[in-house]
Amino acid sequence: MFIRHASSSRTPARDTRHSRHTGPINDRFARALRGQPIGAQRRTFRTLVFTVAFVLLATLADTAWGQSRIKDLATLQGARSNQLVGYGIVAGLDGSGDQTTQTPFTVQSIVSMLGQLGVQLPPNTTLQLRNVAAVMVTATLPAFARPGQTLDVTVSSMGNSRNLRGGTLLMTPLRGADGQIYGVAQGNILLGGVGASAGGSSVQVNQLNSGRIPAGATVERTPATPVGQGEFVNLELRDADFTTANRLAAAINTSFGDGTAMALDARHVRVAAPVDSHQRVNFLARMENLPVVRAEAPPRVIINARTGSVVMNQLVTVLPCAVAHGSLSVTISSDASVSQPNALSGGQTVVTERASIEVREGRGQLVQIAGSPTLGEVVRALNAVGASPQDLLSILQAMRAAGALLAELEII
Repeated sequence: MFIRHASSSRTPARDTRHSRHTGPINDRFARALRGQPIGAQRRTFRTLVFTVAFVLLATLADTAWGQSRIKDLATLQGARSNQLVGYGIVAGLDGSGDQTTQTPFTVQSIVSMLGQLGVQLPPNTTLQLRNVAAVMVTATLPAFARPGQTLDVTVSSMGNSRNLRGGTLLMTPLRGADGQIYGVAQGNILLGGVGASAGGSSVQVNQLNSGRIPAGATVERTPATPVGQGEFVNLELRDADFTTANRLAAAINTSFGDGTAMALDARHVRVAAPVDSHQRVNFLARMENLPVVRAEAPPRVIINARTGSVVMNQLVTVLPCAVAHGSLSVTISSDASVSQPNALSGGQTVVTERASIEVREGRGQLVQIAGSPTLGEVVRALNAVGASPQDLLSILQAMRAAGALLAELEII
């Protein structure tokens, strides 16, 4: 008869001093280090740490570069806004209305409006109105608007009225491109400027012949919004790009399953959506908040020729080149002089003009611009030329033509 002692069934105690980090990754790492010298183990460990850190930094940099929601990159096909316009009358102006002799349409509008209200004017009546002005009213009807919703409207003078302050827009129908009435506007005009005049002198800040009426229009009817009729909805990218369209479709397929989305071209992505309206709303709400890493924008320089503004993104680079720029100014001045004849000569006193033309040419110094791979270096290189913003427009165009500016040049 065999007797088994209790101590023989015990499991040897496990050393837990180094067992806090367990798992498949740690087991593979331990097997990789087993049997190596201490120095080799440390080098292997440092290499692994540096590799993991580099991958994390690269991932974070790629994510921080251009991660956006789908709703920021694309819109639903069919969900669009519509422009509304109307013609109306502003009353209650403090003597700053249209001059009726120069704007006959204002008088015709007043006569027509009074006739609709039951007021009949005698024939051949001449109206001298100073407190009314003809205006154009514009508004934007957003997608999915419903009757009763309010809209902001913009009121702009159409005649020769120069100040709409204190005026009230009378009820004005707003029509769409199809001629149908979609809203009605009315209310007090809010101006963002101020002006005054007296004794032949005047002062003005901002525009006085255009203003806004917050919530000044009411939606009366809405156009049909054919969004995603059937089993598919189409997404339209705001900026056409094959890379962004492919990434957007991949993000949707990762979240909802393969085959849900397919990029048709650089702008359109077709998405399979539930047919039930409630389920479709939930599906679109989840989909539009999915993160997508947008593609890098091409290097581009935007030039506003009217204001001299220059805007460039961080991908603009400059190749080594030399720039010499000089200024040329032409000054034309005219002085009036009086020619008076001698006494008893029988001549006449006349006024003559003496014109002078002066041409000045500034000395242009040849400046060498080194290659600039970053935006900060590009800015410093262009500042080294010492040109004004207006002169910079010509310099950038010449650099682009010479092949030294690696960017798209767009003039607005």
